[in-house]
Order: sequence, then C-alpha cells, then structure tokens
Amino acid sequence: MLHPDRFFPAEQSTRSLARRLFDQVEPLPLICPHGHTEPVWFAKNEGFQDPAQLMIVPDHYIVRMLVSQGATHADLGVPTKDGSPYETDSRVIWRRFAENYHLFRSTPVRHWMDFTLETLFGIEGPLTGDQADESYNQIADALSSDAMRPRSLYERFGIEIIATTDSCLDPLTHHMSLKNDPWQGRVVPTYRPDQVTNPDTDGFLDHIAQFGEITGEETHSWDGLLAAHRKRRADFIALGATATDHGHPSAQTADLTRHECETLLARVLSGSASAQDKELFRAQMLTEMARMSLEDGLVMQLHPGSRRNHSTPVFDRYGPDKGFDIPGPTDFVSALSPLLNAYGHDPRLRLILFTLDETAYARELAPLAAAYPCLRLGPAWWFFDSPDGMMRYRELTTETAGYYNTAGFNDDTRALPSIAARHDMARRIDCAFLAKQVVEHRLNEDEAIEVAQDLAYGLAKRAYNLEGQT
Repeated sequence: MLHPDRFFPAEQSTRSLARRLFDQVEPLPLICPHGHTEPVWFAKNEGFQDPAQLMIVPDHYIVRMLVSQGATHADLGVPTKDGSPYETDSRVIWRRFAENYHLFRSTPVRHWMDFTLETLFGIEGPLTGDQADESYNQIADALSSDAMRPRSLYERFGIEIIATTDSCLDPLTHHMSLKNDPWQGRVVPTYRPDQVTNPDTDGFLDHIAQFGEITGEETHSWDGLLAAHRKRRADFIALGATATDHGHPSAQTADLTRHECETLLARVLSGSASAQDKELFRAQMLTEMARMSLEDGLVMQLHPGSRRNHSTPVFDRYGPDKGFDIPGPTDFVSALSPLLNAYGHDPRLRLILFTLDETAYARELAPLAAAYPCLRLGPAWWFFDSPDGMMRYRELTTETAGYYNTAGFNDDTRALPSIAARHDMARRIDCAFLAKQVVEHRLNEDEAIEVAQDLAYGLAKRAYNLEGQT
C-alpha cells in the first residue's frame, strides 16, 4: 500500500526528478538530534509492551484526534490522576483505534502509522475495525521477538546518533549505563532546565531546592543557582550532550544587571511573584543559558509558542501532555533582541529556533536567521510536522534564509517505531521541493543532490555539533 512515489509532485517529469533525488538520500543514516525517546529503552533493551501501550496510549497525536470525536482519555487507556477507572484492556483500546482509523485520513499520523505498520509488522493498510484483532495479534507476536527490541530498531533504522531530552534534575542513571556499555549505539542526553527556569512549573520551589541538593550549591542565591546550572551542564556534557532545550511559553529574553537578577530571584522564590516577574525570570534565564553556552559549547534550542494544557478538566484529571497543547502567536524580533544584542555575533553561540506560529516564518524567523550568525531555524515542528507543513516551511523560509541557515531535520518523537517514518516523509518532501526548483531552473540537478544530502544528514550534524559523535 505504500506507494513508492508518495509525497512526490503529480507532474510526471518533476516526480521523476524527485525520485532520483530521493534515491540519493534514502540510504543515508538517520541523525536524531532532538526527541523524546526514553534512555531506559536503550540501556535495558527490554521488549516493548503490547501494541496499544506502545503505539496508542502515549501518543498525544492519536489521543487528541479520538477525543475530538467523542472518546475519553480513559477510554483510550490514559491513567487518571485520582485513581478513577480507565480502560486497561489493550485489545479493546487497539480495537477502538482501528475502528476509527478513517479519522486520520490525510493527517501525518496516518502516513506515519501506515509506514510503521507495513515496514515493521507487514500489515498493509489502511487499518480497519474488521482486522483489529488480527493486526493486534500480528504486532504482539512481533514485539516478542529480539528484532523489535530498542537496540535492534536503532540499528534497523540506520540511526547514527539519537538524543533524548532530560530534566536537569534527572540522575542520568541510564545514560551512565549506556556510556559503559559495549554496544556501539550513540544515545546522548539533552539538558532541559525548565523545571528550575520556569516559575509556572508545578513544584518549582521544590525543584529549586532539589537542584541545590543534587549539585551541592546554594540555589536560593543568584550565584549559587548559576553555579548549579554549570555543574549539571558539565554532567550532561560528560555523557555526550551537545545541546540544551528550552520549552518556554514565549521567546522573551532579558539582560539585567546583577543586582536586578538578585532581587528578581528573591521575588520569584518568595512564592508571590507576579506574572510579569515570572516572565522576566524566564527571559533572564535564557540569556544566562546563552552565556553558559559561550563557555561550554552546548547548542541552545528554543521551543516557544505552545499554550500548554489548554483544557483544565483534562489537566486536572489526567495531567500534562495529553493532547491539549495549542499553538499561539510568538514575537521573536523584539523578544530576542536583548540576547542577540549581547551575543548574536559571538561565534561560540548557536541558537536553534522553533515555532508553532507559521506566520513568523517569513516575517521574522527567516530574516533573523539570515542576519545573525548564531541563529539556525529548526524544522517544521509539532502541528506542522506534516507534508504540507514541511512544504510551507521550505516555501516561506528558503528565499530569505536559504538552506544553510536551517538545522536539517529532527523527528521530535516519543515513539521509537515512528522514527523511520518521520525521516522518510521529511526526505521525500525536501526532494519534492528541490525537484520543483530544478525544473523551474532555479537550481542545477547536481546542486539539488548536494542540498538534499545536507538537509537529510549534514546540516543536523553540523547544527548540533555532532560531527565527532559516531
């Protein structure tokens, strides 16, 4: 069912050219510099659970679509915070998904799932309710084999390196285990400090105290808090980290005096900080993270613009990250000005920007990246990690920022089985875009081949300082 020309242009000569370009990049290794797979999977290399627990329950893309059509999170096996009943029969959950597979037509979930079902499990879609039990059994049987263990999938997909995203409070036990393991796979951490840089995080004050306990620093003082970050970043770097990640609500940065920082921290730690104080604290911490990157070389990633946990009832009953994070507009030009004025031309800094606000691509992000040497544009993210979203990204950014002010592709997934599907789609869309450039005589074909290879492989390695990570 997987057509060999999927996502390629309809016009025959352009399609043939896209196919030739894709032939050049399809066998390239996968660089996965940003994602949310679990390091324990690779450290312990245990078999995955049943099909529903692997592919349905933790997937917010799938859950949100089914909830939008009347299912509840409990129906889909999502545990409740208060201990109230939820579906625990994975076969029932899978059957509900299969019966509603038509809801995903023309969405990226459908494309990813078709690819995964066919290439990993031999199930030719589209999935239907009539084949729910048979497909469940087929996947369950496959999951019991060594070929479906995490390390085997890493090798089968041709992954060269994969980065996880890890809290600054994480003990990094599994990454330590991997470092001492003879297995040749490269799984590295990414420093995510949001729990101690975002005062709106649940348990923020407790996290600040825990951060001090982990690092042995007085994190209730400004100097101590910064020292704690430096220590933890060094811990991550020792285990192979090359990047940090920041999921702030906005892109706001600040460049305050030391005295202003000290008094701001005191207000934040008092527990009675205003919304403006909290935003200013996040803004200053981004600038502090940039300053530390000058020292230790970690690449910064900024993911602003998600209005998280939009449904209070869903958050109260099921917790965060349950499909109710909604995009919102983001200002980059004014917000990033303090940080860029301070460090935007320093060759030691690299800041990769992502957005959920497509209107910012051509108006703000591409012009910024085309001017400041520290900036790179991350790929189309989250809601726009789709065939049309990726194509719009190229159309809106290329003529201003070019290709080489972008950071290649990252899959940004929690679902290990979908990684190959996501890279396959991205490579095909880029080849489709480049083929159109060639037939319109904007690029030569040999240039398009080189660009396709860079978009699929080289740019991500360079943007994330992974050249030596093999």
